[in-house]
Amino acid sequence: MKTVESTLLDRRSIRRYEYDPVTDEQMHFIHEAIRNTPTSYNGQQFSVIEIDNPALKEQLYALTNQKQIKTCSRFLLFCADFHKISIAAEDKNVSMPAFTHTLDGIIVGTVDASLAMMSALVAAESLGLGTCCIGYARTAAPDAIAELLHLPPKVYAVCGLAIGVPREMPDLKPKQPTELMIHHNGYTADDALRPLLTDYDNTVTYYNAHRAGTKSTNDWVSHIVGYYDEAMSYTMLEALRHRDFMPDR
Repeated sequence: MKTVESTLLDRRSIRRYEYDPVTDEQMHFIHEAIRNTPTSYNGQQFSVIEIDNPALKEQLYALTNQKQIKTCSRFLLFCADFHKISIAAEDKNVSMPAFTHTLDGIIVGTVDASLAMMSALVAAESLGLGTCCIGYARTAAPDAIAELLHLPPKVYAVCGLAIGVPREMPDLKPKQPTELMIHHNGYTADDALRPLLTDYDNTVTYYNAHRAGTKSTNDWVSHIVGYYDEAMSYTMLEALRHRDFMPDR
């Protein structure tokens, strides 16, 4: 098993996997890590759909165009879940408030599912496995994915995680320096942030032009803002309403 330092600091997204399966023993450890995730109120407002069926992975690939979903050994879909507590409350004749119709309810479920995904990621990486977080599992076709995986009301997909034996070891992507990430006793002033942001943008541009494998002319700022532009067409709000989240207009 890898050290904590190596697990956290050498992590990189793996998109190409060997045919070797992830073993049940390895998955048991990952499951236990997920199960021990800290959550709001200890409410455990998440569930995970584990998928190893090749045909089902092919269907998810067709919906998301994310090849690593079909080539990984196991694909985990992390969901915000208030369905389980709703069933338990009904069985105990406890009145369930419309918490899923509040922004805090959505945030609580999203945070819990995200923490669970990070628990799984760290556990898998510590075993020497490769992982890749897949946000398109949330945004590409939310209604179709919910139907395909039989998600009940009050459950929505937050993010996916591909897990497998790595076939590649790409260069480690440059991350923002700690001065941009960590603010002390209050948010750093813009005048101090601007030169750091310019330096980081230049660093990413250089990395993309010189990295091993496919190279590009992408910078950081324009490339990320481009993703935001693309996301403006997503239908997440309507999809959430279909899952009994957020009040109707």
